[in-house]
Formats: sequence, C-alpha cells, structure tokens
Amino acid sequence: MNRKKVLIIGGVATGASTAARLRRLREDIDIVIFEKSDYISFANCGLPYHIGEVIKERDKLLLQTPEKMYDRFRIDVRVKSEVLRIDTDSKNVEIRKEDNSTYIENYDYLVIAPGSKPVIPNIRGINKIYTLRNIKDMDKIKKEIDSGNVKNAVVVGGGYIGVEVCENLKHRGINVNLVEAAPHILAPFDSEISELLEMEMNDNDVSINLNDKIIEIDERKDIINIKLESGKEIKSDIIISAIGVMPDTEFLKETGIELGERGHILVDKYMRTNINDVYAGGDAVAVKDFVNGSTTYIPLAGPANRQGRIIADNISGLESVYNGTLGTSIIKVFDITAASTGNNERILKNKGIEYKKVYLYPMSHAGYYPGATGLSIKVLYERESKRVLGAQCVGNEGVDKFIDVLATVIKLKGTMNDLRELELAYAPPYLSAKSPANMAGFIAENESKNLSNLVFVEDLKNRDKENTILLDLREDIEVENGMIEGAIHIPLNSLRDRLNELDKGKEIWVYCAVGVRGWIGERILKNSGFNVKNLSGGYKAFKTFGYKAKSFDFKEIDSVNSEEIVDMNLNNNSGKTKEVNLQGLCCPGPLMQIKMYMDELNEGDKLIATATDSGFFKDVEAWAKRTGNTLVDISKDKGIIKAQLIKGNINNLKNLENIKIYNNDKREVAATEIKAEKNGQTMVVFSGDLDKAIAAFIIANGAAAMGKNVTMFFTFWGLNILRKNEKVKVNKNFIEKMFGKMMPRGSKKLSLSKMNMGGIGAKMIRDIMNKKNVQSLEELIKNAIDNGVKIVACTMSMDVMGIKEQELIDGIEYGGVGYYLGEAEDSNSNLFI
Repeated sequence: MNRKKVLIIGGVATGASTAARLRRLREDIDIVIFEKSDYISFANCGLPYHIGEVIKERDKLLLQTPEKMYDRFRIDVRVKSEVLRIDTDSKNVEIRKEDNSTYIENYDYLVIAPGSKPVIPNIRGINKIYTLRNIKDMDKIKKEIDSGNVKNAVVVGGGYIGVEVCENLKHRGINVNLVEAAPHILAPFDSEISELLEMEMNDNDVSINLNDKIIEIDERKDIINIKLESGKEIKSDIIISAIGVMPDTEFLKETGIELGERGHILVDKYMRTNINDVYAGGDAVAVKDFVNGSTTYIPLAGPANRQGRIIADNISGLESVYNGTLGTSIIKVFDITAASTGNNERILKNKGIEYKKVYLYPMSHAGYYPGATGLSIKVLYERESKRVLGAQCVGNEGVDKFIDVLATVIKLKGTMNDLRELELAYAPPYLSAKSPANMAGFIAENESKNLSNLVFVEDLKNRDKENTILLDLREDIEVENGMIEGAIHIPLNSLRDRLNELDKGKEIWVYCAVGVRGWIGERILKNSGFNVKNLSGGYKAFKTFGYKAKSFDFKEIDSVNSEEIVDMNLNNNSGKTKEVNLQGLCCPGPLMQIKMYMDELNEGDKLIATATDSGFFKDVEAWAKRTGNTLVDISKDKGIIKAQLIKGNINNLKNLENIKIYNNDKREVAATEIKAEKNGQTMVVFSGDLDKAIAAFIIANGAAAMGKNVTMFFTFWGLNILRKNEKVKVNKNFIEKMFGKMMPRGSKKLSLSKMNMGGIGAKMIRDIMNKKNVQSLEELIKNAIDNGVKIVACTMSMDVMGIKEQELIDGIEYGGVGYYLGEAEDSNSNLFI
C-alpha cells in the first residue's frame, strides 16, 4: 500500500500545528513542510519584546527547529524553500531552493498556510523602512538600536505590533513618535477605551499623531526628515512600519483556488478550499465572525493553531469543524493591560444589530485586601435576547481573567442573565464576592426590570437643559476637584433630606464617581416619585471621555523634566512623617482619607500615601492645589500610586529648617524658588467684527503654539463668531427670532469694523488673506480647537441674545463668569477684544 503524502506550505502556527497533530494521529503518512524563511516555528508575538530587551535571549523565541521536528515526529522540514507554483490538476507543487534551483513535489493532500506579509506604505522619498514580521526583521531592527545611533524613532501604525514596538523602544531610552491614520489606536477597542490607552502612552512620553499619515520622507545623511499630511515635520533616526498585514497569497492567483476581494483564501467550516484535497488556515484565510456571522479577517495565533488541528483531523478522517472567530485579544501597554472579545460598538452599529451596553469600574479583587486596582469595563449585549456580544477591559491586573470569562460566555452563546448567575472562584486576594462579570449582569438586570434607566456621556451634549436636572451625588471633597458643567450638587447621604430642592416636573440625571452611588440615588428618587436616569460610568467616564492624544516636542519634555522636583527629605529630629496605605479604596475613599490624615498633621509635616484608585493620580494634585497644601512628588508603578505631600504651601514654609528640597541635578533649592508658574492666556472676545475675530484667533493660536493654556471667553456680539454658518431649526420666542435675524449667522457673515463698504471690504480682506497664504478665520478656529484652545460661550449672554447651543459650532464649552475668572486666575495675561 502506498503511503499518502501531505505537503504543507508554511510553518509557524497553522503549518506546524497541522504537521504535529497529523503525526500524532497517523504514522502511515509522509509529511513535508516548506518554509521560505530560515525558521520553521518562532514566537512572532515576542519579537518586540526582544528588541526592548525584556526577553533577553534570542533563542527563547525559536520554538522548533527542523532537527527537533524530525527527531520527534519524523516530519521533513525544508526551510529556505519557496513554493512558486501549484498544479491542482496534477497535484504537485514547484519549489525553489536557496540556490535558486527548482524541483517538483507531488502530494495527496495539500495544506496552504503562508501567513501574511506586512503592508508597505506608499510614501514619496522612501528608500529604507523597517517592518517586523519575522526573526530576520527583528534582528535588523535590534542591530540598529544596539548601535547606539538611534535617539528618535517613528512608528507608523497604532495596531498591536505598533503599540508594542513603541513601548519597547521607550524601554531602550528612545524618543518615539507614533503616526496613526485612524482616529484612535488599537481598532478592536471602542474610542473611549482606546483613549485610556492613548493616555497611558502619553503619560510614558510617547508622542501620538492621530488622523495623520506620512506623505514624504527626506533622508539626508543620518537624519530622516518626515513630513506628515497635517504639515507637522518630525526628525527621526529610524522608521518602523506596522500599518497592517495582507495575506501572502500572490502565488495562488493562477491555481483555481478561490480567493476573496482582499486576497484571502476562502474555506468552508472544515477548512477546505474549493479544490479537492486542498486545505488552508491561518492569517491567509477568511473566517466567519462568531458573533454576527459575517466574513472577517482576524490574524491571531490562537485561531491559527486551532485551524491547524482541525485540518489534521479532517485529513485523518476525524470530522472536525471551525465555528468562527471571536477575536479575543490582549495587550500590555506600559503599566496597564487591555483586552477585548467579540464585537465592539462600531461593528454592531455597522451590522445594524440592536444592542445595549453597560460600563462599570470595579476593583480587581476585594478592596480591603492590599493591592486591589481598578478595572474599566464595557460590555455589549443584544437588546432583545440579552445575548452577550462583546466586552472590553482595561486595568493593571485581573483583565485577562475577566475577558476570558466573557469570551467563554460568548462562545457558549450566554446572556447577561448568565453573567449574573456565574459562580467564580472567590477569595479576597483574587476576586470580590460579586465578581465584575456578576456586576455587569446585575446592571443589565436592573435596567431590564425598569429599576434603572441608563444614559451615557455622549448623551450629555443633547440633554434638554430646560427640562432636565443634572445632579451630582458625590461628596464635597470630590466636587472640589471639578464637576460636570451645569450640574447641581447634593451629596447622596443628604439626598433624602433635600428632596424638596428638586423639581418633580423635570427629569433628573444623577451621577457619582463611577455609577454605584448614582444607582442608589436613582432608587431613592424613583421611590419618591421622580423621573430619573443614571449616568453610566459617572464622573470617571466623563473625565476620560474625549481625551485628545498629545503630540509633542521631546526637547520640551526634557526641559520640563530637568526642573522637576524629585525628592524631599525631612530631618528626623524635627517635623513628622506619616505613611498611610489607601490601596483598595474606591473614590472618594482615598481623598477623604488624605484629608483626614492631613488635618491631624502640623504645617511642614509630610504625608506619604499609596493608593490604587486610578483617579487618585489626578485628584490628589488638584486637591492639594485647592486646599493650599503641597504635592511634592507623585509616581505610578504597576497600578500603585505613591503621593508625597507637605501640609501647607511650600512657599509659606521657607523658614522651617527641617525642609530640604532637591531638583534633578541634586542641587538644593530654597523654598522661595519653588512656585507654580502661571502659564495661561485668557481673552474676552466681546466684538463680532471680522478683523477683530481674526486677530483674536491669531493670538490664541500663537499662544497655544508657545505652550500656553489658552481660554477664549465669547460674550454678547462675540458669540456670532461661533454660530454655525448654516441655519439650525430651534424653538425660539418672537424676540429671540428677531435677534437671530438681525445678527450675522456665523464667521462667514461677519463684517469689518472699518471700511466694510456693504461687505466688499470683508470680501477683499478674505481674498488678500487667501493670496498671501494666510489661514482663513474658519481655518484659524479649527486649528485653535485642534490645538487645545478652550473656546467658551458665555451662557448668560446666550440667554440674553436668544442663542441656543444647537446654533453654535462643535468643540466648544459653555460657562459663566465664574468659569472665566477661574481660568483668568491662572493666567499671566488677559486680553479684551
């Protein structure tokens, strides 16, 4: 009896796992693997970490060798062997060897697993750009880094590989600019989750350029000058492209094997192609999305290995089926971890699937056990059936556990009710008695039974302010650090006694820090006859929503760091140091404890506190500033935040001999040298004249470019600059309608303060600006918003003049004179235009 022969094109995940499983099932067949690279099986997910020297030994990445495969499995592995042609009629393949000679090999079964290849960007002036897909690529990049000549790097593409490369280059002390053409990094995550990861990268000094791409590269000597579509120019020593992959299937086009639009191999549930005895798997195949049933492309190691096993089963006569891909994935981003499974919100919207969502911010394990850190979770489920459709999670620990639980529930077509009833392993060091998965189920149950009605941060902009009340239920100490514009404040514990202050004729939107107290307040109010909704995710979701990833100049960062206060010592013979552990406490617990301990100290005493609530990092700084205390140092390591404070303002403590402060060069400085530098620029824009509006925005953009925090406060006629150019339908009374008709609608209708000449002067100015290549007023406004200039519309003036929010341009804020004066207090210059 003739032995059957199985040829496998490609090693690594699918090819190697097919061969190994096939041998375990059958000894009576010949198995040959053709791999065009030098390595049959390597850990491609570990490549960035060897560049960063997190994985120090290169050999750790080599999982199998041809010799080991033959010794254990009697598998014939031929590296540096490229398959050039497949003849499916004659059932043979043509192979090119390393010496360029070719030969023919016959098969009974053929397995195609060529994987993917990197997409190379089409950029003018490009001569050399690095990609990272295999060991050879890794060796080239690491050699360049090890030379010591790379100080600045540009990474193109904010997917998994791009983000991992950024982190590992930072480990090597390199300045990194990430360029991503999409609005956010890491496409499997929804925007509000990606923003948390962008924040973490910015906090670790990675410059992020979103909605941008490289259009030109000029290589001169050792410096590469990179021009972005936005106009920004970056100097770099190396460019690493990670903009994505495409199936490596060019050699299949004349074989009769059916390919999809993007070149992916089309297979059935048995991983069979349209040609008899030909199978395919791995990155090169199109698969079924397990959640929505559509065709998708998900290049992940786990699915690729499973597909190899299924192919081997079917060749051996053991019927085995691949039911689709969930896309479960996880990534480390500096000190935090992010993971997702199933469909995100964008996919569900695109597929027209009716869904609901919940947000929650639990601790990774019991809060009273040391080391608990916060999780940020989003779960999506089908509106009618409550079937879980997807989940995303970010945190320091416990992220993998939560996502794995949700992935299992989705795979078993479980519902939010199933989450509620899950019985998971609990002990204080590992989990809470009510796990995050349980809590997600509880939130959905409360909403399904009409016990709770959720609204979301994105709903705030469309809130009917005349008929709704925004109610902040947090404690006084939390509100001191900020609240949502337009909210009123009643602490939860005072709510029952102050119900008479609320109008039952209006809908009430409640919020707390993360939503738990909001739920309690919602029930109190509903049981008292109020119409109530709870802001899902609370103030935490509001504060992080819409985070603008920062692109910066590394020279500026180095300059700031060189002046940073990094150490403070108190002599043991005078003063007092108190150390407190606030780990595991949820907001507002850490701040309340800080206040309690600071009240017990004397001026000049030091408090060292560690906490794990993620909001504490920003909250304690704002609290110290508002309460007249001094935050000397704050650091974050793997979710543990350490803050060092002195009671009192350091400038008022200069006569206390027990205080010594050092800067980065270890030079002792006097307390009088340490002061908060005002770096703000505020301006009141009262005029609605075109020339004055242009001047105001030129000044604002210039100040922003110099690193100033700019606030523009538009009042009375200045509000016309912010009006939309198109007509907006809004309900107005007679007087408001008259005002609207008499005033110019938007920046394009503004007149000059002098020589307007019935509008001719304004047109002449705009024409001259265009010919002189000066940005138009509309472009200046857009640039100001993009550069972080706060544009504030005076709500009092809006009421007087009958202007509604819907009539004003997007990207602006609303506030009163108190808001403006608060900004002006931190400003070193104030203009009236």
